[in-house]
Amino acid sequence: MATSSDRPDDGGRSWQELLATVLLVLAALGTSWSSYQATRWNGEQAAAAGRTNAIRIEASRAQGLAEAQSQIDVATFIAWADADQRGESDLAQFYVDRFRDEFQTAFDAWLATKPLTNVDAPPTPFPMKEYQLESRDQAAKLDAEAEASAAEVRTDIQRSSNYVLTVVLYAIVLFFAGMSTRVRSPRLKWVLTIAGGVVFAGAIAWIATFPVSLAI
Repeated sequence: MATSSDRPDDGGRSWQELLATVLLVLAALGTSWSSYQATRWNGEQAAAAGRTNAIRIEASRAQGLAEAQSQIDVATFIAWADADQRGESDLAQFYVDRFRDEFQTAFDAWLATKPLTNVDAPPTPFPMKEYQLESRDQAAKLDAEAEASAAEVRTDIQRSSNYVLTVVLYAIVLFFAGMSTRVRSPRLKWVLTIAGGVVFAGAIAWIATFPVSLAI
């Protein structure tokens, strides 16, 4: 027949077993949630990486267009300069009439500096502030967008890694709680259970700071 001194131990063991069971259940749920979130953020990272690649392709196209336009401007300017130097005014005007609008603006501003008589004038229209290529500006803008998107990719990877790390913490909780049900020493049971509870509380406190992805 059990004595009165046995009942507190039985009660303590019952509370310990209940707490260990709760930890096992919560840690299992936490593992499922963190695994789901890690998968979701991997998906977010893949989507962001796709956007980054698409933006970089558009930036490359814009940069290629800017380079082609610059080459056209340089070629027509050289042709004009040769014709003007030879005194072939009709031919020179022929090239001027075919300047691109963006280059025409810079060319007119350059002529206003009187480059033939003004030693301080730029040697060509290309250093002029008026020489602006929309395609070049677009390429720079797209490069900035691509860098921002790449930063988002890195952030999503870190978020996924953080959720994976919480899975490891939950595994530690499962280990402590599971071992507490196997050892015989009541004191060791409580030590393992409390240790699991501390790790679980730390994991919950940390995961509360994480963003959540619920997109379908």
